[in-house]
Amino acid sequence: MTAFRFSTNVFATGSPAAFAATCRRIEAQGYDTLFAADHLGIAAPFPTLVAAAAATERLTVGTLVLNAPFWNPALLAREIATTDQLTGGRLEVGLGAGHMKWEFDAADIPWQPLAARTEQLVATLDHLDRAFAADGFARQADLHAAGVPVLRPVQRHGFGGFGPPLIIGGTGDRVLRLAAERADIVSIAGIHQVKGAEPGILRIGTAAEAKDRVRFARGCAGDRADAVEWHVLVQAVVPADDRRAAAADLAGRYGPALTADDLLDTPFLLIGTVEEMAGQVLRNRERFGFTYYSVQAPSTEAFVPVMERVRALGG
Repeated sequence: MTAFRFSTNVFATGSPAAFAATCRRIEAQGYDTLFAADHLGIAAPFPTLVAAAAATERLTVGTLVLNAPFWNPALLAREIATTDQLTGGRLEVGLGAGHMKWEFDAADIPWQPLAARTEQLVATLDHLDRAFAADGFARQADLHAAGVPVLRPVQRHGFGGFGPPLIIGGTGDRVLRLAAERADIVSIAGIHQVKGAEPGILRIGTAAEAKDRVRFARGCAGDRADAVEWHVLVQAVVPADDRRAAAADLAGRYGPALTADDLLDTPFLLIGTVEEMAGQVLRNRERFGFTYYSVQAPSTEAFVPVMERVRALGG
């Protein structure tokens, strides 16, 4: 079985020294990757990742995930190449189509249907592939001749083999087909738009939905399905001596129609004792193929003993 990797996200708040200390603590706790999100109202992702890598020794850093419609592809290529260089080739790049309409409105970026946003994501990927394969931009040769170092990613994994590892995630057929065909890491998203509600009103996914989405994506991946790393974002880690009672208390919080049984069965929540949650992580590898786990920042501390127990059990 494929070994696990574990990650959490981080927000660059407070003083530089306090942020560096947070990153070092997360590294010492045994996490493999530190992710930054791409939302309005929080720190910009790429400076956050450069600072996180500078404060640590081995942590991979990444975006989970960039909102492709927010970015000019040529400028994004520059950001990715610069960050991969400044982090010493420790970057992973997650890209998505965006799902929070209010952010588009606030940024004065036109909100389009998912199909159009997905086409924007495809166009961004195509541009990045071309830019990295060509070692940069149209006048790169002129700059290099003038003594300016070539700007290109350090790594040779994703983006057609010319850039950092690529993560694409989602729930819809279009995005998951794209992920299966082009990404190094496929993320099965754990949140779904609530039908009939305004864009951005979300609910957690069920185990049945996760199984269906993995089946679909693996089918699209074909022969490369076993080479892909399968990622899941856990929305919350809930320590509890009585797992069922805790799930009953949470019923309705993550979706109006979700029962306690749904919450106990979904791979997008971990509820129970350390032993129970570690067992769930191991079963989810067999059940869904998930080997790359991310937890939200509020669950970073609670997940540490679970992560340690999974590794002790052979994960």
